[in-house]
Amino acid sequence: MKNFIYVLLIGLVFTACKEEAPKDYVTFSGTIANQNSDSLLVRSRTVSKVIQVKADGTFSDTLKVEPGVFLVYDGAEQARVYLKNGYDLKMKLDAKAFDETIKFEGTGAEASNYLAEKALLMEEVFDIETWFELDETAFNEKVKESNKTFKDLLDKVGDLDSLFVVSEQNDAISLEKQLHSMYKQKQGLMGGLNGKASPKFVDYENYNGGSTSLDDLKGKYVYIDLWATWCGPCLAEIPSLKAVEKEYHGKNIEFVSISVDDQRAHSKWRTMVEEKQLGGVQLFAKDDRSFVTAYNVTGIPRFILIDPQGNVVKADAPRPSNPQLKTLFNSLDI
Repeated sequence: MKNFIYVLLIGLVFTACKEEAPKDYVTFSGTIANQNSDSLLVRSRTVSKVIQVKADGTFSDTLKVEPGVFLVYDGAEQARVYLKNGYDLKMKLDAKAFDETIKFEGTGAEASNYLAEKALLMEEVFDIETWFELDETAFNEKVKESNKTFKDLLDKVGDLDSLFVVSEQNDAISLEKQLHSMYKQKQGLMGGLNGKASPKFVDYENYNGGSTSLDDLKGKYVYIDLWATWCGPCLAEIPSLKAVEKEYHGKNIEFVSISVDDQRAHSKWRTMVEEKQLGGVQLFAKDDRSFVTAYNVTGIPRFILIDPQGNVVKADAPRPSNPQLKTLFNSLDI
């Protein structure tokens, strides 16, 4: 009997010795149909790694990480994933419908699937530009409703890493504070500038030659687009802006796009104007930030509407993609 116990104990020792130590890295693999690039870029504040994607769309690599949310880029498309050493995470998607098809399997998949679902829900729920047009009571109610929506989503997902849950809860608190701060800033800005003489820009380079100042445009409404060649949301507005320009062509309004790129991107600006066949008045601000500063611009794209006398109608006008822009134009008989 004793011999049997000794043999059993020895067997347990050998079994324990054969057990693998926990991985001190994460394995990240998957398949991408119709990929935008031959590589993926995985980034956080402290990590940046390129993962090669084979011709058949498959990829696999390992990373040593601190637990956290990482951005994964396939060309211009991006997704958020949660990585932690020990995970074996598999990603599958079709880049033609990037956000709608992304799915995760394997160890730690729950958090990344939650992030994918959250991204789609944010597009559906958040209409920040419209919210900023609301009175404070209605705005607060919208924020409250969105908080509940995302809390319910987090609560329904089981088996999430505790660090991830805490991080998401903290992010929700930070986002709420940021939204309220932005709302107050926007309201203060609009109340301070609307109806008053607009700050001016002087002698901005005109793509078609020469220079243009705001005073040159008096006599018509002026719809200004502040943008830059590196700004994804700015570029996303271009098709809508072209459509609005076409609809209001020949009417009492000038469409003016002002690039706030620095001087180093001057040639890139000219190339983009040509390649994308941008219409309206295309101006380059060079390194003159006085107009942008006067309008307290903290992010782009930013749209401004000025009346024929040079007074501000809307210091933070609706974007071209927002149906409220046409409502505003029509209310002014443009």
